[in-house]
Amino acid sequence: MIKIGIIGGSGLEDPQILSNVREEEVSTPYGKPTSVLKHGTINEKEVILISRHGKHHQYSPTEVNYRANLYALKEAGVTHILATTACGSLKEEIGRRHFVVLDQFIDFTKHRINTYADKFESGIVHVPMATPFDETLRGLFFTAATQLNFPVHPKGTVVTIEGPRFSTKAESKMFQLWGADVINMSVATEATLANELKIPYAAIAMSTDYDCWKDDEAPVSWEEILKIFNQNSDNVKKILIDVIGRIV
Repeated sequence: MIKIGIIGGSGLEDPQILSNVREEEVSTPYGKPTSVLKHGTINEKEVILISRHGKHHQYSPTEVNYRANLYALKEAGVTHILATTACGSLKEEIGRRHFVVLDQFIDFTKHRINTYADKFESGIVHVPMATPFDETLRGLFFTAATQLNFPVHPKGTVVTIEGPRFSTKAESKMFQLWGADVINMSVATEATLANELKIPYAAIAMSTDYDCWKDDEAPVSWEEILKIFNQNSDNVKKILIDVIGRIV
């Protein structure tokens, strides 16, 4: 049976897109998730929503209990995971409010446990990560955004930094040299854990700013990110609803 998990990112902590909502507070062997699980339906499919940063965005990117969040979705029987995230653009052609269907990541985090196999007592675990995002779900994201006439890029490499601070100009320009297209503070960790749990995972990123590499613009600020994301949050919801209707 199909059961879809949504991990809502910045600006999408509590979207009113579920019908027949019930809340469930759970715990896992890795601690408590960052929010209650919201059970409901979209397009007649069972959906579970979890807020990455908490209902009131009270958890910083490093504080988020990614292991508990992903494990809770697995324990709830989730078969597919769709994630949303705000991101900074590292490319001129990825403008504000553009969507990017991520296909690769560079993990530049420093203080997170990003594996369930931190000990090999039960056996050696080395998970392949060549293609960290599920190709079928990625295709559905791109199709939905295209048919809704939203500006969308079919692929992109995200560099995930630790946060909560933003990049220096030197770092931002370094990430460009590395081949990254966008930057955020969450997705690499989630994608890694989802792959370990063998749950298909895909993320759609919405560009809210140009980080700090552009000399003709003010550096990114949290206020600007939230402003842009809030302006476009309805479009994010439309994409999610469309994609969920297409999952079979």
